[in-house]
Amino acid sequence: MITISAPAKINLTLEVLGKRADGYHEIRSVIQTISLFDTLKFEEADKLEFHSMSENWVAEKSLVSRAIELLKELTGTTQGASITIEKHIPLLSGLGGDSSDAAATLLGLNGLWKLGLYYKQLLPLATELGSDVAFFLDGGTATVAGRGEKVTIIPLMPHRWVVLSVPAIPRILGKTGLLYKSLTPDHYTDGHITDKLVEVLELGGKFDPGMMFNVFEKVAFNVYPGLDSVRQKMKELGISDIRLAGSGPALFSLFREKKEAENVYSHLKRQGLESYLVETLSVG
Repeated sequence: MITISAPAKINLTLEVLGKRADGYHEIRSVIQTISLFDTLKFEEADKLEFHSMSENWVAEKSLVSRAIELLKELTGTTQGASITIEKHIPLLSGLGGDSSDAAATLLGLNGLWKLGLYYKQLLPLATELGSDVAFFLDGGTATVAGRGEKVTIIPLMPHRWVVLSVPAIPRILGKTGLLYKSLTPDHYTDGHITDKLVEVLELGGKFDPGMMFNVFEKVAFNVYPGLDSVRQKMKELGISDIRLAGSGPALFSLFREKKEAENVYSHLKRQGLESYLVETLSVG
C-alpha cells in the first residue's frame, strides 16, 4: 500500500495579466502549501475501486478519475487499484483540494503500478488536468505563471500560522470560471506585485502580509452571497489582513505567534464558523 498526504494551498499573490488567445487567462501567483491534508491510500486490486467517507465526493466529478485516465493513456497499463480518499480539505473552497488529490494520484499510481515515470513525464499530465496540479507535484513555496503550468520553486516564505474560515454558503460549480468572467481589463495587473514578493523572499527580506494580493477579491464578494458578513466577523476580532483563498470562498489570515492564531481560531469556532488552525509547510 502507498499512502500520500495531499496538502491544501493558499495564494499569497494572484494576479491576472490578461486574457490569452487560447481563451485562458495569463496569471502570476505565489502559492504556498499548508498543513491541511487529504489522505490517499493506493492498494493493488484487479479493477479500479474508489472508497471515501465523504458523501459529497464523487469520483466521476473529481480530477482523480481524469488523472487515472491520463496515466493509462500515456503508459497503456490496464492495472487496477483500490483508492481510498479521506477528505479533510473542504470541497470547492479555493484551497486546491481536488488539484492536490489529482497530483497525489499521479504520484501514488506511478509508484503502485511501477510505471517509472519521471517528474518531466508527469508534468504534462498535471498541466492538462488543471492550473494548480503541477504545483502540487512539489509543493512548498512556488511561483506559477502562464495559466498555472509554469511552476518555479522559490525560497520558502517565513513560517506562519494560518487561520482558515470556510463560510457556510452554497458552493458554486464552475466558480473559478465565473470569477474570471467577472474580471474586466481594469482588474488586470502586470505581475509586479508577485515580483516584489518573490524578490523579498529571495533576498531574505521582511515578509509583510500587506504584500499579499488576490485579484478575485475585487469580484468575489459580489459572487458569493454572505461572504462579506464572514469577513466582517473576522475583522471584529481585530484581524486586518484577511485574504481570499484562490477563487474562494475560504478566507485566511497569517500569524507569527501560535497563541494569537489559537485565540482567533477559538473565537471563530465559538461563533459557529467552520474554521481550521494550520501552518505553512516547507514541502508538499
